Amino acid sequence: MPASYEAALAELEQLVARIESGQLPLEDMLAAYQRGAALLAFCRSRLEAVQEQIKVLDGGQLQPWTQE
Repeated sequence: MPASYEAALAELEQLVARIESGQLPLEDMLAAYQRGAALLAFCRSRLEAVQEQIKVLDGGQLQPWTQE
């Protein structure tokens, strides 16, 4: 597992760039795709966990994000 959401996202971006380059051998592309799927699942789970924590802090309702 990645150390953090940011580390997972950075690795995922690198994998996407390598896959999109079209220069990976087929087996390496498959391995990169599988790793990317695992990283994506990790990122989604971290985002969902943060969203649940925000709901708790906001009394059960997710508030819209506003920048001031």
